[in-house]
Amino acid sequence: MRWFGGCAPGGPARAPEGARLIWSDPPLWAAGDWSERYVSTAEGNGRRLAVFGPCAASSHDLDRALYEPGPFGAGRMWSGSYAVVRQGQSGDTEIFTDPVSAIPLYTTRFQGGTVWGSSSRALAALGGGGIDIAWMAAFLLDRQTPAPRRSAWAGVAPVPAGSRLLLKTTGSASVTSWWSPSRRSYQEVVPLVAEALHEGVRARAEGVKVSSDVAGIDSTTVAVLAAQHGPVLGLTAHPDGVTEGGDMRYARQVPGLDHAEFPLHRSHLPFTPADLELPATDGPAPSSGLWASFSGQLLAVADRGSLCHLTGDGGDNLFLSPPVHLADLARSGRWVRMGRDALEWSQLRRESPWPLVKAALSGSVARLHRPWMTRPLWLTAPTEPVAPPENANAVLIADLRSAARAAAADVELASALGLELANPYFDGALLDAVVSVPPEHRFSVRRYKPLLVDAVGGHLPEAHRTRAAKGVFAGDFHRGVRTNLPYLLTLADGRLAAAGLVDPGPLRTALHGVALGARTVWPPLLAALTAEMWLGAIESEKPVRWSPAREMTR
Repeated sequence: MRWFGGCAPGGPARAPEGARLIWSDPPLWAAGDWSERYVSTAEGNGRRLAVFGPCAASSHDLDRALYEPGPFGAGRMWSGSYAVVRQGQSGDTEIFTDPVSAIPLYTTRFQGGTVWGSSSRALAALGGGGIDIAWMAAFLLDRQTPAPRRSAWAGVAPVPAGSRLLLKTTGSASVTSWWSPSRRSYQEVVPLVAEALHEGVRARAEGVKVSSDVAGIDSTTVAVLAAQHGPVLGLTAHPDGVTEGGDMRYARQVPGLDHAEFPLHRSHLPFTPADLELPATDGPAPSSGLWASFSGQLLAVADRGSLCHLTGDGGDNLFLSPPVHLADLARSGRWVRMGRDALEWSQLRRESPWPLVKAALSGSVARLHRPWMTRPLWLTAPTEPVAPPENANAVLIADLRSAARAAAADVELASALGLELANPYFDGALLDAVVSVPPEHRFSVRRYKPLLVDAVGGHLPEAHRTRAAKGVFAGDFHRGVRTNLPYLLTLADGRLAAAGLVDPGPLRTALHGVALGARTVWPPLLAALTAEMWLGAIESEKPVRWSPAREMTR
């Protein structure tokens, strides 16, 4: 398991066994197989700084950041997804989290002091904590917004994204925000998006063997940008026996890549048990139910020499906005624009515009965002209410953070196979650029992902710039449930049911309906199944062992 962390100054000095010491007093460590390019340090005049994760900062940038009041020395955010740790002459330690939660950080209390790290599971082992039942109940209700002040592990708290955790030598700990959205014009943001993507991909692809998904415009874009720094193996998955059309037709038009195709057989259907056991992760991984195909694709690129696999995850969250800005327009009295956008969206979806207009006029961002959300019939545990986002910008930020936190578990799955999984669309500099554009300028039904295309579309073939969708595999999920129904029924009556969190009867009924092809609201069902798979994975995993930090090696 690859992660990093440290202790508060003056507190108990503990560290995971086998970790590498970055500095001591207080200890800062890196555990697992870390590439040198993902651990950068600087030091001078009694100050120390460390950056963990893919980061485009130069050594000069790091030296400047030693003395700056914020986490960055260049005034504007560095490209990449990373956490910054800085210790001043007084000994106080600052930890800056990334704005997106691509690298989530957590804290726990131990013997009166604070220990922090990027693995909630490892920190839970320090205090002997088990699963946080309240967090799990919230996850089962809505996996996008599970209990923001809790983690999956009891006694382990998340540090909010875009925050500064200050650990003082006096023993106190405080959290403040260092990042907030700014406001820029569309014309200002286009080059910023281009720079953030170019530099974010470079920070991951330069000097290593790289592979990439090549399917929709998001993954194809990062593949093409990565090819500017060396050979790229482009992988496109397709149903077995279907060798033309869909994603493959578009993928074959992309020049400069070493193309590879991955046929999806019956053994790759969702929920089909894989030859490899599902690895334990900090929380339920989105790809748990796809582990047979996900692991197969990762192993296929690893067998071809890839060390880093790029994905397009997060691209939809950034560049494909739902019509939540309608409530913003109504709130500001821009009725003509609101009515026009509501009508165009309804025509695109072949729906009546009146539910959209009603939701906008009532200020119901939740109904514009995810109107299908209801409490699943099988959830029996009480849940704490979570305030919904209030406007379009808050929706974009919350959606991207939710996707990034979940994807961190997929990164752990890939790491268990010896492969780096890289998601450039979760970079903080990219979020900072995109969210600064007025929401109504990000939204369009006439053009597909206009901000992305305007920023980097010149690197893509014309067919990709005008493509309005990508391949979907919704039918595979129905077939996967039908094929694996006996196995899934055992999950329905498993650990969640034993803990009193779900009623297996309604859950089994829902699974039978899916197997028969019934129309399905997938998010709550997938939450229950992936949570059950995750509980099985961590049950057989040995907990992280901790020892006094003085026993560590540099």
